[in-house]
Amino acid sequence: MQNLRPYAAELLGTFLLTLAVSLSIVLPSVIPTPAIAGLTLMILVYVLGPVSGAQVNPAVTVGLWCVGKMKAKTALGYVVAQVIGAFLVAPFLTLLQIVPVDAGASDSLAIGVGEALGAGLLVAGVCSVVYGKASGGQSGVTVGGSLFLGATIASAFGNGIVNPAVAIGLRSISLTYLLAPFVGALIFAELYRWLVKAK
Repeated sequence: MQNLRPYAAELLGTFLLTLAVSLSIVLPSVIPTPAIAGLTLMILVYVLGPVSGAQVNPAVTVGLWCVGKMKAKTALGYVVAQVIGAFLVAPFLTLLQIVPVDAGASDSLAIGVGEALGAGLLVAGVCSVVYGKASGGQSGVTVGGSLFLGATIASAFGNGIVNPAVAIGLRSISLTYLLAPFVGALIFAELYRWLVKAK
């Protein structure tokens, strides 16, 4: 049972992140959606980080697997849990009589570059924690800030989701939103590993 806790944490974390983003779109406030996403992830890192690492993003998980920081079986389980967590947000909102978000999606080179760059910046922040360059009390701020920056930049080109699971939860489904974050994550994870080992 204890072995299921990391996967349950990833499911819950991705659910909460997708829910926070969804509510920020359905019930707009003075706080922009990228900031809400960043704050949510920051809190999740402190709360769920000790259990699963609070990756809550398939692109982050695959990026960490690529640089040898995760086993393939664990990474696959994380991705499945993350997608399920994001997918559950729509029926949850429907149950509360709130219309689920339908962000829509399109494919273009600009959107793909934005999503890849945004996800890459997030992964760079995560790698700084994983490689011990930002630890302890800095971890949540670093990762949450990285998501805020990445999503803000990506928003200039499209929906600014930088998370394939959240894209599914927001019904922003296209090859660009599903694949570009993985490309950015892999590039930045490998680049970060090279930079760290080069010193």
